[in-house]
Amino acid sequence: MRTLTLRELNRATLARQLLLRRHRLTVTRALERVAGVQAQWPPSPYIGLWSRVEGFRADDLTRTIARRHVVKATLMRSTLHLVSARDYLSYAGIYRERRMGELQRQLSALGEEADLEAEGERLASLAAERPRARPELLAALGRPKLDIEDRRPWFVWFALSARAGLIHGPSASAWRSHTAGGTFVPARTWLGADGATGDAALEHLVRRYLAAFGPASGADISQWTGLPLSVVRAGLERLVLRSFRDELGRELYDLPRAALPPGHTPAPARLLARFDSLVLSHDDRRRVISDEHRAAVIEGGEVRATFLVDGFVAGTWALEGGRVKIEPLGPIPRSSRREVEDEAGRLEAFVRASGRA
Repeated sequence: MRTLTLRELNRATLARQLLLRRHRLTVTRALERVAGVQAQWPPSPYIGLWSRVEGFRADDLTRTIARRHVVKATLMRSTLHLVSARDYLSYAGIYRERRMGELQRQLSALGEEADLEAEGERLASLAAERPRARPELLAALGRPKLDIEDRRPWFVWFALSARAGLIHGPSASAWRSHTAGGTFVPARTWLGADGATGDAALEHLVRRYLAAFGPASGADISQWTGLPLSVVRAGLERLVLRSFRDELGRELYDLPRAALPPGHTPAPARLLARFDSLVLSHDDRRRVISDEHRAAVIEGGEVRATFLVDGFVAGTWALEGGRVKIEPLGPIPRSSRREVEDEAGRLEAFVRASGRA
């Protein structure tokens, strides 16, 4: 069994994440290639696609969402992602079922015994009439506004929205500086069906992961999907795979004929958005970020925006007044610093062209 070095794993992941070069792809196809993008911070999908797609403009994503080719939903690890409508319909039911079960257990522990199934159907009917904001939907159900100090109403809302099969309406994906706002609509209304569940859905999800992040271990797949390792193994068993080992002897799985560039393949400087899946997609994240830098990037529920030098996280950045401020995590060669600054200048131009400066 071939052993892959850390640099080979790095280059394989960068190639599949469209980060060795920008690609000429539609937004929908790019999102399928990279298994979706994180969408907790509203600008993240725009910056993530700009880093990966040649000639990408913010309006390209806005139009694709309005045409219902791409949707924003709570999926992997119960976090917000933008994925293609095809992918949502192929596996999202896995997460809907798991969320309903987990939230029902949490509500029972809090003494909440309401008939959420009937109320969830009512919520779906209300949201099907037109995309509606959460306060409007709660008021229509006769439920109070959510209070950050009281967990129970939040769990009720999450459980009801899962039962109703709600996804985010187009306004929720607008590029804005804050996370509040947006509307909801049932997937069965917006896309014509709810997301699939079952063995075929699990197979599709695991295949998407390996195509976007492989070669990878079962623990890596479990980390990204948020599913137990036993469930991940059931998905792996349905696929025809090739196997490798990493330098620590762990078995890695991969799709036949998936890209495996040499470890010496040049990797350009790239700026990644907050919560970018590249730094969250593996249990062993050393293929993209060293252990010594990890705490400076990932803290609690926050994942800072980063930049890559020679394929690895070398620092963080922030957008301040339309300018990109670079913060290296250690010494950077002068030529690499210039490359990062050039990429930062291109991002500033993209932000200005998008009317977000």
